[in-house]
Amino acid sequence: MKIFKIFLSIFTVGGFGGALWLFIITAPPSFVISTFIYSKGYSYLSDDPKACVNCHVMQDHFYAFEKSSHHNVATCNSCHTPDGFIEKYTSKAINGWNHGVGFTTGDYPWPLKITEYNKNIVNNACLKCHGELVEHINLNSEVNCIQCHSEVGHMK
Repeated sequence: MKIFKIFLSIFTVGGFGGALWLFIITAPPSFVISTFIYSKGYSYLSDDPKACVNCHVMQDHFYAFEKSSHHNVATCNSCHTPDGFIEKYTSKAINGWNHGVGFTTGDYPWPLKITEYNKNIVNNACLKCHGELVEHINLNSEVNCIQCHSEVGHMK
């Protein structure tokens, strides 16, 4: 019982315990919010392709997109996020987290490589717009659009 009272007195609202408790509660959200603001994370909620170049490693991809045949008819999100509100923002959250960690720590492949998860999203986006054009082709899981058309969205 005495240990419980000591423990309780450390984590009460007053004194050192209160300051510690306040720090424990406010520091993590403050860090997340300030990082989100500093990295312009809010810009990723839009469809503006310029949001992707907040990270300098994406500059070449953005310039390649500007030269591509899809520049006037699509945005980054047209090809790189799935349809549906929940699916789109779940994908943005997953990729945002992975990109944030990778670009902050420097732990990412160069040249950048698309993951299987994102390859499926891009392939489905191709078929959404061009499905009728290729419906006679037997597309299976081993064949995807960007195997042959890798430079359509990002000219080299």
